[in-house]
Amino acid sequence: MSTRSCRRSGCSNRARATLTFSYADRAVVVGPLSPARSAGGQDLCLAHSESLSVPRGWSLSRLPLDDLGQSAADPGDLRALADAVREAAGIEPVPPPPALPPSIVTLAERRHLKVVADASGPGRPGRLGSVG
Repeated sequence: MSTRSCRRSGCSNRARATLTFSYADRAVVVGPLSPARSAGGQDLCLAHSESLSVPRGWSLSRLPLDDLGQSAADPGDLRALADAVREAAGIEPVPPPPALPPSIVTLAERRHLKVVADASGPGRPGRLGSVG
């Protein structure tokens, strides 16, 4: 569950969607909350993501969200769409996070940091570390 807040001034609701835009294409995409904050996106609560309007001449695309503000679509499709919008805006695509071995479990997450432990078997103490 995200602890990021809506970026609208005066709103302290939990972010549930991410707005991404391309000035060159005059296009705005509102979709599920991105896994990590990015320079090209703005996090919004459900109310602000639903009431969003764009300037005349711009296009607005809304990706489906379920009741929790999470995507009802395939995550691979969403990443491809976000990468296409970033490319059109001249922003470098975000590389996928490296795969962790199955023995690594996430203990806590905050923004772009994770606290992980190696739970690889009995008799072997877990090793703590952070991955960013």
